[in-house]
Amino acid sequence: MSQDALPLLPGTLDVLILKTLSRGPRHGYAIARWLEEATGDALHIEEGSLYPALYRMERRGWIEADWGLSELNRRVKFYQLTADGKRQLELETANWKQFTRAVSKVLTPA
Repeated sequence: MSQDALPLLPGTLDVLILKTLSRGPRHGYAIARWLEEATGDALHIEEGSLYPALYRMERRGWIEADWGLSELNRRVKFYQLTADGKRQLELETANWKQFTRAVSKVLTPA
């Protein structure tokens, strides 16, 4: 983990996972690794946060999981978006865009 890794804001992990899975099915480690790579290691996703989020999202019907083999030939769960998950991603993405526009208005000098 980079020493400059940023803490996750509450409520961000779900949308980040949903966005990652919009690119195709992935297992937990691959989800965390893709997020780290995509952010230039600015975000580090801990297992203690990732897996509870995945289980919660599965219970909500946003994702589903199937067992398969990883690149290292290990048995892992692969997660993928459901139709409800795609709708949730659209909703959360719109909310984040609205939120960041509002915060930018405050932080950007007039």
